[in-house]
Amino acid sequence: MKIIETRDLTRRFGELLAVNRLSLTIDEGEIFGLLGPNGAGKTTTIKILTTLLPPTSGQAMVAGFDVRHQAARVRKMIGYVPQLISADGTLTGYENLMIFARLYDVPRQEREERVRQALRYMGLEEVADKLVRHYSGGMIRRLEIAQSMLHHPRVLFLDEPTIGLDPAARRTVWEHIINLRQQFGTTIFLTTHLMDEADELCSRVAIMHLGQMAALGSPQELKTAVGRGEEVTLDDVFIHYTGNELDNGGNFRDISRTRRVARRLG
Repeated sequence: MKIIETRDLTRRFGELLAVNRLSLTIDEGEIFGLLGPNGAGKTTTIKILTTLLPPTSGQAMVAGFDVRHQAARVRKMIGYVPQLISADGTLTGYENLMIFARLYDVPRQEREERVRQALRYMGLEEVADKLVRHYSGGMIRRLEIAQSMLHHPRVLFLDEPTIGLDPAARRTVWEHIINLRQQFGTTIFLTTHLMDEADELCSRVAIMHLGQMAALGSPQELKTAVGRGEEVTLDDVFIHYTGNELDNGGNFRDISRTRRVARRLG
């Protein structure tokens, strides 16, 4: 079953064509990665699919609902973890989850069990009563994923979920993302600049460049298509389709944002 479908999805900002006639389908239960250099249109696409930004033209359907005309219905079907910190450091993990349970209209009689279940599932039971400002970066990310899953969404959107994390914390977050798909059948839509992350997690990836989809397929399919008689990595695929080196550093705003997140995640 197709859980996300876009047809000629387009978004303009004045003269800038940020997303240019993007047509894409994603199967229910898939872990799908959207890759691309800074300015490729990834963030604009995820904002449209999460109803934060209306498309200029074209259509996008999430869980059978139109993002433009049925935004409220879409929001009930999705969870969203943005790049910037969404947890409140002055509250405990338990208190953060309780607030989100209310925001997501989880029935009052179910809130306590949902929150406790989320804490157990994300391995946060032992720190549930500690202030979030004392959490490690990986623990904060796991708490944010727990927040986004309280209402049992069919689709979870993760915008660079491991930005600012050390390798061990990244690996722990990866394991929880995979478990969400395996245990609950949740569809995961993620953006990332980390090619090893996309290679490890995603059943398929799309590479965007200048607002358009430059390539689509499984990581192995894309590596095979670009193969030059030697072992090819997803980094090679990225460079092949975008012409961008992965370590070009981004612009001032991108660098500042990444450093702010890294500092807050510790």
